[in-house]
Amino acid sequence: MSEALKPGSTIGILGGGQLGRMLALAAAPLGLRVHIFEPGADCPAAQVVDACTTAPYEDEDALRAFAQTCDVVTYEFENVPTAALDLIESLVPIRPNRRALAVSQDRIAEKEFLQGIGLNVAPFAAVDDAASLEQAVTTLGTPSILKTRRFGYDGKGQARISDATLPEVTAPSVLEGFVDFTAEISVIGARGLDGATVCFDPGQNVHLDGILHTTTVPAPLPRNLQTDAVLIAGRILNALDYVGVMGVELFVTPQGLIVNEIAPRVHNSGHWTQDACVTDQFAQHIRAVAGWPLGDGQRHSDAVMLNLIGTDADDWAQFAAEPASALHLYGKSECRPGRKMGHVNRITARSR
Repeated sequence: MSEALKPGSTIGILGGGQLGRMLALAAAPLGLRVHIFEPGADCPAAQVVDACTTAPYEDEDALRAFAQTCDVVTYEFENVPTAALDLIESLVPIRPNRRALAVSQDRIAEKEFLQGIGLNVAPFAAVDDAASLEQAVTTLGTPSILKTRRFGYDGKGQARISDATLPEVTAPSVLEGFVDFTAEISVIGARGLDGATVCFDPGQNVHLDGILHTTTVPAPLPRNLQTDAVLIAGRILNALDYVGVMGVELFVTPQGLIVNEIAPRVHNSGHWTQDACVTDQFAQHIRAVAGWPLGDGQRHSDAVMLNLIGTDADDWAQFAAEPASALHLYGKSECRPGRKMGHVNRITARSR
């Protein structure tokens, strides 16, 4: 463990949203400091970190000053500008690595990577204009989903196509063919600097209006499919020589598991680990990027994670009074429709 950061070292995090906040809270018990770089003012992470730089990603002087205070830099979202990453990486290591970012930032690059390591993905076609969209729909049929190649999350940048009426193509996109799935699951996996891999139990996800609503663990899956899901996550982590935590979303189909997408960071569908595991996804990520040994990812309890979206969080007192429930609020100053304001983990005795 000669490369492990000592307590008192500083981890830099690009992005100051709720994921950055929870990463910082996980770093503190390990004696590690956190410095956030966030363009927006009054970010959730700023309330709990040792230092916060508020500046745009184009501010080279601010980026340089930030990097010089850090022993390693990680990120809470994947769309950090390339130029900013280039500058930071010239001064301090970035974990997870740049290849993982490049793959996940482009939906087509992601699907081609997954296919290249022998994994199944939904049928897809590149779409750049109206003509290529028409050809893609002819090939893949309907229903299908048009997604922007970059910057889409929580249902943003997506349009469902169910008939001959085609949406306008406003950015480079990908058309995904219909997948007849019975459930969506996700695996939160971690890989350490030494190559050790630990995966949390698969959870079953339910979405409302394109946003994750609940994650239930254990997922109601046969043991062989749970094992397959964990092995798929491990294959992706190793193929990318990854260091840190990754979220892998999969569709359960009669023909087996299909990878929907990957996220090179801690993930919303892994929030249940905060109260159902000794080492949660946030502590696992901090351990990995700091070069520490990974923690025990075994689940000691069953859990249902409920996202609090918009005004759901106004009922905080009710959630706080629920027995065997853990309330996590993100400290956001403004409540907006569709905005993640917090989550609740409902914990019960482990059933299997």
